[in-house]
Amino acid sequence: MKLWSILGNSQKLDGGAMFGNAPRAVWQQWLAPDELNRIPLACRALLASPINGKTVLFETGIGAFFEPKLRERYGVQEDRHVLLDSLQQAGFSHEDIDVVVLSHLHFDHAGGLLAAWQEGAAPSLLFPKATYLVSRACWERATSPHPRDRASFIPELPGLLAASGRLEIIDGTHSRTLGDAVRFHYSQGHTPGLMLAEIVGPERVGNEAHGGLLFCADLIPGRPWVHVPITMGYDRCAEVLIDEKQELLTDLLARNVHLYFTHDPECALAQLTRDAKGRFGTAHEVAELHARSLEA
Repeated sequence: MKLWSILGNSQKLDGGAMFGNAPRAVWQQWLAPDELNRIPLACRALLASPINGKTVLFETGIGAFFEPKLRERYGVQEDRHVLLDSLQQAGFSHEDIDVVVLSHLHFDHAGGLLAAWQEGAAPSLLFPKATYLVSRACWERATSPHPRDRASFIPELPGLLAASGRLEIIDGTHSRTLGDAVRFHYSQGHTPGLMLAEIVGPERVGNEAHGGLLFCADLIPGRPWVHVPITMGYDRCAEVLIDEKQELLTDLLARNVHLYFTHDPECALAQLTRDAKGRFGTAHEVAELHARSLEA
C-alpha cells in the first residue's frame, strides 16, 4: 500500500474560533494570525492504494463549490478545484477513485465532492465510480441538521449522494467495501458520529493491530490540538471531546498508530508521543507523503 497527501483548497478562519477557550497569547505561538485574526488552515485529503484492492480517498476538503461571495466569507483562498490538481500531480484523477471515506459532511470536509462553482449551474458530484462511506449518525445530522451547525452543511449534497446509488451508511467498526483493512472509531464531541478511519497497521500483538495510521479529521485538526485540553469553538461539546481524545490517544500510543492531520498547514503525518507529565505531543513530523509505504 502507498500513501499520498492530497492538498485541497486552503482556508483562513478566525483563530479564536479554532482554539476555543485558549487565549490568543497562547495559540498565536502555534499559528500566527493575519490582520483579521484568521489563521491558515489546510484541507488535506489522504489517498491510499490499494486498500482491499481499491484506490481510496479519505475526505475531499472544502473544494471550490462556493460562489465568490461565500468563498470570501469562509476564507477559501483559491477559486480553482485544488484537490483535482493535487490528484493529477499524484498520477490520479477523480475518476480513478473507488472509495471516498467521509469523516462527516461539514462543507470543509465534503465540499470537494462537488464540481467547481459555475454561474447558473446546479451542484454536481465528482468521483463517478466511487462508493461514498458515511456514518449513520453523520448522515442523519446532515439530512436533519441542528440550528447550531446548519450552515456547515451543503443542502444539496445528501440528495446527490443518495441518488448516486453508491452510498454506504456505516454503523460499526468496519465497512462492506473496505473490510478489515480500515477500522472506524467514533466521536460525538465535534458532531454526532464523527467517523475516524484507521488504516490498520501490518503488525500484530495478540489480537491488536499496531503501526497503522489514523485520519484525525476534526477530533484533532492539527498538531496543537493533540494537547488534550485544546478544542475548537466549533465543537458541540468540548468536555465530551476532551474525554474522547484522551481515551483514543492512549490507545493509539500503545499501538504506535501515527496521526494524519487534515487542517495542519505544515504537517501531514506525525508519530504520537507522551512526556513524563502525561502530555501528548508529536515527533517525526512529515510535511507531505508521496507514494509512501504505510510501513515507512
